[in-house]
Amino acid sequence: MAQKILIFILFLGPLVFFHELGHYLFARLFGVRVEVFSIGFGPKILKFKKGFTQYAVSLIPLGGYVKMFGDDPFNSDSVAEEDKKYSYVHKSKWARFWIVFGGPLANFILAYFIYVALFMSGEKVPEIKLGAVSVESQLHKYGFRTGDSIKKVNGQVVAAPTDIALNTENTLKSFEVGRLGKNVKIEIPSEFSLKPEIFFEEMAKSPAVLIMPVLKSKSGDFYLLSDNKSEAKVEYSLEELSMKEGNEYYLYKLISDELKDEKPVVDLSVEPKPFMIDEEKGFYKTLVTNDLYPVDIVVGGVTMGSPAANSGLQKGDIIKSIEGKELMTFNELKEAVSKYEGKALDVVIIKNGEEKLLKLSPEVKENNGEKQKLIGVYAYREFYMRPKFVEIASLGIISAFTQSFGRTGDAILKTFEGFKKLITAETSFKNIGGPLSIGKVASDSLSISASYFFQLMALISINLGVINLFPIPVLDGGHIVFIILEAINGGPLSRRKLEVAQQFGFSLLLLLMVGALFNDFTRFF
Repeated sequence: MAQKILIFILFLGPLVFFHELGHYLFARLFGVRVEVFSIGFGPKILKFKKGFTQYAVSLIPLGGYVKMFGDDPFNSDSVAEEDKKYSYVHKSKWARFWIVFGGPLANFILAYFIYVALFMSGEKVPEIKLGAVSVESQLHKYGFRTGDSIKKVNGQVVAAPTDIALNTENTLKSFEVGRLGKNVKIEIPSEFSLKPEIFFEEMAKSPAVLIMPVLKSKSGDFYLLSDNKSEAKVEYSLEELSMKEGNEYYLYKLISDELKDEKPVVDLSVEPKPFMIDEEKGFYKTLVTNDLYPVDIVVGGVTMGSPAANSGLQKGDIIKSIEGKELMTFNELKEAVSKYEGKALDVVIIKNGEEKLLKLSPEVKENNGEKQKLIGVYAYREFYMRPKFVEIASLGIISAFTQSFGRTGDAILKTFEGFKKLITAETSFKNIGGPLSIGKVASDSLSISASYFFQLMALISINLGVINLFPIPVLDGGHIVFIILEAINGGPLSRRKLEVAQQFGFSLLLLLMVGALFNDFTRFF
């Protein structure tokens, strides 16, 4: 937890710092005296004063502020004549516009230079890979299959999801994917009019969690299934191998169920055994007929006090079937348990080489208004496929600076479009996340690669800049609107109008923050 909090602060801190630095630098440029420069809100935990400015780090790291001398329009008369040249309200509308706009601008500039660094670094990033694509899914109708790795979109090479989101064309018309060692082109039928956000929604329904082709025999031995006779390589998942042409495979005996360097350890003293798939029975049925079971239905662990634990289920047991339906994946197990309606489930397991029938009544829990039915087992996570990495070719400094302009501009436009869809209810507010969501994706992205972490930082920096430009009083965009109205009316708004606007803006902002936090809590708790 402490590590995730630290990652969150390292992620959000620079975004807040540069936003406030933008306000600060433009204020100093136009001769405005800055009284406080704070990163964070609330009680100050670190502070020092230099000149007229107090610099501080405050307790709550969810924002920051710059307090300028003479920033109260209703107390402008109290500013001494000799101090007016340092006062914010006594500056020209043009100067005040740039001081306010400086915050969002700094966020856009930060994102631009992050993109420059990423283009120049040439770092390795995980390939964009689909998980299990069911026959009923929309992805399957588009032409995608389980384990497809996306290489090109609309003819352009892509290396990260942001490359798809920021595609210059708003409709995804064609893909090139890697599938079982071959490149396959997918043309999206025109009637689908596939937008990036729709593609990501569908992609999220098949998360890239695929299983190594590891099997456990009824007798308790573990084997690696491979289509390679000369080498025990984990090149494809079990799900991908099940779709492969041909029926000739090899079984490599493993020393144990433990991994070394994230790979199964093969017993080199045992020759690989040829294994043929019966085309009539099909891939999975042939495995079961030969008393071989996917590691995904082998119990990886049991929750204490759960129905599974109380029934005697232990790590290493094979859950063969539930209510007569043979299982091949952990998702099938969860689906079978979800159909529990009060009558104990017939669960056939294999323990120590023998089949046993258990009567299991799942525990029913409420989560977000939905009933969850659990027996208290979890999968062998050690045997999830590890992501493959692709190399992003580094660019020269001129190309990096040039392409970063396009990338930043596209990201700003896409962010505006995203918020427009939120306002017009084309996108659900449930998709909006608060600090917990930001913290989670920051931590998850860093666990994948530094490149993902900084790509996400650039996007959130742009989001922060765009949000602050919303014409909501208390935000930078609201202050810009006041400056424009002042120019139109020939003077500032009345105290009453400004107070009403500020109260409205604060209430709206508070409502949005509470809504985002509510989404966080319903998502994670």
